[in-house]
Amino acid sequence: MNADDVPLTPGRPSPQELLRSRGLRVTRPRLAVLEVLDEGGHFDVDQIAQRVRARLDSVSTQAIYDVLNALARVGLARRIEPAGSPALYERRTGDNHHHVVCRGCGAVADIDCVVGGAPCLDPSTPPPGFVIDEAEVTFWGLCAACQAAEPEE
Repeated sequence: MNADDVPLTPGRPSPQELLRSRGLRVTRPRLAVLEVLDEGGHFDVDQIAQRVRARLDSVSTQAIYDVLNALARVGLARRIEPAGSPALYERRTGDNHHHVVCRGCGAVADIDCVVGGAPCLDPSTPPPGFVIDEAEVTFWGLCAACQAAEPEE
């Protein structure tokens, strides 16, 4: 491990090691995107690009899309697409968790798997030949702030 391969959290692989372990070259844009996603949360491409540009000064939006697609393809990022919203990306992967989306402000939060291990929902009759390994569920409602802002009747 060289000086650039220092893990952000003791006991966890460094971002460089993560990229290499998934067969990806280590590049400054990939490292910057991983750093942004490691902050936690659900970010759209514009939010990620803004934060990456604060770290690297200049990087194209297309480069951000390319990095996110590569990270999602190898399981280092997850893409979710709540109805009516742009695609969102997060670092939490591999645990088949779900999401709740506020109909008022669009806030997104994680919800652990509804029941059991992945997939935590089993279809009644999957098509022949399909092996299902993940279920994606989105819960919709109002967050506490939006509920408090609603006028009382």
